[in-house]
Amino acid sequence: MSIANVLMLLGGLGLFLYGMQMMGSGLEAAAGNRMKRILERLTSNPILGVIVGAGITAVVQSSSAITVMVVGFVNSRMMTLRQAVWVIMGANIGTTITGQLIALDIGAIAPLFAFCGVVLVMFTKKAIVRYYGQIIAGLGILFIGMDMMSSSMAPLRESETFVNLLTQFSNPLLGILVGTVFTAIIQSSSASVGILQALATSGVIGLPSAVYVLFGQNIGTCITAILASIGTSRNAKRTTIIHLMFNVIGTILFTLVCMFTPLTSFVSGWTPDNPSAQIANMHTLFNIVTTLLLLPFGGYLAKLATRILPEKATEAAESGEHQLLYIKPVDLSSEHHVGTSAIVLNGVQHELARMAEMVLKNVDASFQAVLEGTPSRLEQVEETEEYIDYLNQQISRYISHIIVYETNERDSEQVSAFFKISSNLERIGDHAVNICEYTQLLQQKHIGFSQKAKEEIEAMRDTSLQAIRTLGDMSLLPPEALKDIEDLEQKMDDMTLEYRQNQMVRLREGTCSDEACTLYSEMLTDFERIGDHILNIGQELSSKEAAALKA
Repeated sequence: MSIANVLMLLGGLGLFLYGMQMMGSGLEAAAGNRMKRILERLTSNPILGVIVGAGITAVVQSSSAITVMVVGFVNSRMMTLRQAVWVIMGANIGTTITGQLIALDIGAIAPLFAFCGVVLVMFTKKAIVRYYGQIIAGLGILFIGMDMMSSSMAPLRESETFVNLLTQFSNPLLGILVGTVFTAIIQSSSASVGILQALATSGVIGLPSAVYVLFGQNIGTCITAILASIGTSRNAKRTTIIHLMFNVIGTILFTLVCMFTPLTSFVSGWTPDNPSAQIANMHTLFNIVTTLLLLPFGGYLAKLATRILPEKATEAAESGEHQLLYIKPVDLSSEHHVGTSAIVLNGVQHELARMAEMVLKNVDASFQAVLEGTPSRLEQVEETEEYIDYLNQQISRYISHIIVYETNERDSEQVSAFFKISSNLERIGDHAVNICEYTQLLQQKHIGFSQKAKEEIEAMRDTSLQAIRTLGDMSLLPPEALKDIEDLEQKMDDMTLEYRQNQMVRLREGTCSDEACTLYSEMLTDFERIGDHILNIGQELSSKEAAALKA
């Protein structure tokens, strides 16, 4: 094999991998956060979950990418462990589409795919059309790379040493080991199966020797998901265990069947003159049969994964340290896996919901502290405020990083909305601390509020809590909810005006001291600004819904 052939092999592999990455990036940009809604609606049913997993993987042509996406969804609690089982099973079926397309030998028209895709990317202004062009161009580049690899390995048929080496793969354990290690290195079963097909097309290896390598390749593809699960929740790690169990069980089953039955000869007989199709058919048969056999036991696989990796309390929770529960580092500057936008947006949304709960708690505690006239709650309020400040800082830093790489305009708008929401929540927290700090002066100067003023403070507290609760869980806000928030904010403005007038009446009547009047006036200012920030958040959540509806 000459240097030119080696360079052609490497170049072909590079184009093959880049084509798959290009298709995945195009789909991510086109689908964006809609991937979440698709999965939420369809994965509750096992059969639909398998179909969804197979369909998405068939488009992306990478079960590794889909499994990484599923790990992220489980980690961010967008998907349950049981739902993940069905999608993973479907992904294993969907990834066989690449091999079937290669077996169809459509390489002759691959340049046409690449050309058409590039034309759409370069000469159209509509973003969604450019994304589809990227998918089509990626498909064409993938097959151009496949043809290059096949051509470069043709001379290996004449190498007696190489042919003798490949015949050793008829040993099941050696074949499985080689397939696992090679696929783990390049982290793509589609690419490794494609290379195996290229060897078969070149006449270097036959199905009897290739079949065990093929089974090992299904195990090796799990390495990507295993790496992606590092630093994630235990449920996300269990997802990778399920993926690994699926392929190991299938490998054991098919290895025994191929050793003791004429299955290999039977599959070869389907397409006796097409070695590439023989490998593709065995790959498809492996995943479909394994899925059908394990589908009734999906729940048991989830339970077994939980048994292997049982629950345990997190160290951070035990120590009381500040932590992010739903946001995990995502290296968007590297390969942008499909579903990343959905994972990112869902994670930020859950962190904001946590932040809103803390803000609600502090607003309630602060008004209650004023009603009690003691600063006993101040220490806890300040500790919670420190946590709120931490979340705002981490969320803002995270958003500042991801917005640089966000390619989907709709999702970019949602990321920007989340940035503003975090800032407004933090400001509400500041006003709650201000209110609670007034209790120190109340105690130091022995200031008390009249019964009428206390009734007004209770009304301020109740209205503030009602407005914050109306924001919900920081997800899309429907128009009627925004109208409720606008009405509440106007009510808070009216209450502020009315209570200031009442305050002046009490001051003239002598039922309110100058110092109490000053504190009460400052509290009314905090109350009014809390309403302003709540309205700002509501408007951002409403604009987020409008952006989603444009999809």
